[in-house]
Amino acid sequence: MRQDTGGLWENFLITERMKRNSYSQFYVNPYFWRNHAQQEIDYIEETGGRIFAFEFKWNAAKKVRFSKSFLNAYPGSSTQVIHQGNFHDFLV
Repeated sequence: MRQDTGGLWENFLITERMKRNSYSQFYVNPYFWRNHAQQEIDYIEETGGRIFAFEFKWNAAKKVRFSKSFLNAYPGSSTQVIHQGNFHDFLV
């Protein structure tokens, strides 16, 4: 019922992921990505020369497309949608 559920979900996942990485001594470079057309990726981690892009959705049924401009700019990057059904694996 809240209007900010998606933003709260995104904030929760990013902060918990950063804590998990710190506690595990898993060092990554965290980034956010947005282009001039306002297309965005919620969270990006770069480690070992690889890029991992994550989109966060509260509603698992919501269709997600990763920006073609991102995929073209960073070929070979790994993409994943994180939702209520799979977030545990993202945080453990």
